[in-house]
Amino acid sequence: MTARDTFDLTLKRTIRAPRQRVFDAFVKPELLRQWFGPRGYAIVGATIDPRVGGRYEVTMRQRNSEPVKVGGEYREIKSPERITFTWKWETEPMSKLPETLVTVSLVERRGENGPETELTLLHSGFPAQEARDGHRVGWGQCVNRLADATDARGTAATITVFGDPRSSYVRATRMALAEKGVKYAYEPVAPHCDEVLAINPFGHVPALRDGDFTLYETSAIIRYIDECFDGASLISGNAWNRAKMEQWTSAISFYCYDAIVRRYVLQYVFPKGAGGTPERKTIDAAVPEIKQQLGILNEAYGARNVLVGDQITLPDLLLAPIIFYVGMFPEGKAALAEVPNVSRAHAWMAERPSFKETAPKLG
Repeated sequence: MTARDTFDLTLKRTIRAPRQRVFDAFVKPELLRQWFGPRGYAIVGATIDPRVGGRYEVTMRQRNSEPVKVGGEYREIKSPERITFTWKWETEPMSKLPETLVTVSLVERRGENGPETELTLLHSGFPAQEARDGHRVGWGQCVNRLADATDARGTAATITVFGDPRSSYVRATRMALAEKGVKYAYEPVAPHCDEVLAINPFGHVPALRDGDFTLYETSAIIRYIDECFDGASLISGNAWNRAKMEQWTSAISFYCYDAIVRRYVLQYVFPKGAGGTPERKTIDAAVPEIKQQLGILNEAYGARNVLVGDQITLPDLLLAPIIFYVGMFPEGKAALAEVPNVSRAHAWMAERPSFKETAPKLG
């Protein structure tokens, strides 16, 4: 196979960190362990000999998966400008791929906030487009983690949440990040704005950007956050609890959100009745459904403060911002007084830093 028969990938990224710090992250084992591998992978073994002719070997493992190993030889090391090394997977099925070549070039610039490093990664020699494209995703995730490890902002250098702070879905996403202890940048923008449409063609919030990776839909975003970062899991651990978690996630999104937010809360927040008053007909029709739903939730909580198992999971994050709004208006406040388990569980959730830190400014 000749060079003309192979496929290459090029990835460029600007990292807000000095070039030497970025270079060191490639050649110092204690730094390499912090970022090498896509999000959700942990480095379980790393040996490197950063000199021309020296070898490296890295073993990484995704949660609940078998470890994978990659290794190669250093062909060029020019600190802090460039590093070149071969790349060969040693575990199936990727071990069937031939040896390829990686060249990382670093150029330092003076940015508005201090030194920045322009990283260019060229990975050449793939035998097929599919192999190249698969590595593009992996390297993109690796560079996100490299920025996390070298930029003083940490994960806030790569992760941005877009959306109106009043949205219960945006708040649930931000709560998930807080519960996991993940720093992030936040852009309080409206649905259907250019920033959101660039990620979600449907225009709804929240939207998330992690480096070059983008995602929309709250459930998908929270699952991504949970799998990619350490900390208490937001997804139930066994089959029956996961099934119950899915049940409540769907019920809250399809039933509770419709009756409580669309047909009740929004009537007060954006009144469309005569003279700019809330539309009583819509509210009066929604209240019986809201009471029924709160009764179902009250029974589900029982003596617990979470809906499933013994820890906060996805449906708890979705529900908390909705119950917050229920208590703001007269019919909802009266309904909550009749469901002590819901009220107790919400009071417990409202004391958590993740809930307090994401409170929207209203009025």
